[in-house]
Amino acid sequence: MNRNPDHSASPSTTTKTGALYAIFAYSSWGLLPIYWKFFGQIPPIEVLSHRIIWSMVFLTGLLLLQRRRAEFAKIWRSPTHLSTLFLTASLLTFNWGLYIYAVNADRVVETSLGYFINPLVNVLLGFVFLKEQLNRWQTLAVVLAGLGVANFIWQLGEVPWIALVLAFSFACYGLLRKVVPVAPMAGLAMETLLVTPIALAATGYWAATGTGHFGTSWATSLLFIGAGVTTSLPLLWFNNAAKRLRLSTLGFFQYLAPSLQLVLALWLYREPFTLTHAITFGLIWTALILYSTSSLMSQRAS
Repeated sequence: MNRNPDHSASPSTTTKTGALYAIFAYSSWGLLPIYWKFFGQIPPIEVLSHRIIWSMVFLTGLLLLQRRRAEFAKIWRSPTHLSTLFLTASLLTFNWGLYIYAVNADRVVETSLGYFINPLVNVLLGFVFLKEQLNRWQTLAVVLAGLGVANFIWQLGEVPWIALVLAFSFACYGLLRKVVPVAPMAGLAMETLLVTPIALAATGYWAATGTGHFGTSWATSLLFIGAGVTTSLPLLWFNNAAKRLRLSTLGFFQYLAPSLQLVLALWLYREPFTLTHAITFGLIWTALILYSTSSLMSQRAS
């Protein structure tokens, strides 16, 4: 992949621009709970349906403006790609819906935990399914993350199921997308397109029965439409960052999103954060430091 899309720019300028795009992307993902909180008591399934519909409209419209119809056509002609993307679309839809539910159920701390765990789950799935080898530090990182989750279960007597399901569903999504040779934006546009009929059927039913919220006020309707933009824009920023930065550099920015989620949970939404939470997060943060440092050293040595 060409890491310098602007041939007239110096490497330092390209890196700075990439870092700015990465900050935009991960900050947006970290601040998303604020947006979902605006929906209040509206059922998460209805918010999710509109998120799918308007993301599809925004992404497909953008691809058409960029004259990238050929990418769509290529995917559509491949039954294997379509079936895999329908599976990834199902995983992504489930992940999106659970996240919206968790935010409005005042479980933002747990969503933060899930997205801190996610990179280590990616490592674990890569080891199990792709036979990617782990060095001793990476192995220790996975063990520490497991101890963090075990501490949570032991001390609080409950499984942090939202965190684990968010982490594993998104990791499985990433694993499957890794083996499908389609561009990120075209793939996401097709994923939303594949599940849009279900979302349209649901919103149509709510409109017919008078139980839906779209059109009840201009503010609520704009929030629904904006869900597509807030979903798609960070992805575009991420793609621009990925073109300009080394993957190892980009990897460090990914911790910005769950960090911001945790700050929101504690300082804005006043969610509880006990000693058990502190020990669990401490173990996982230590694991992430070990994993990131080991990965960086391995890339420099190669």
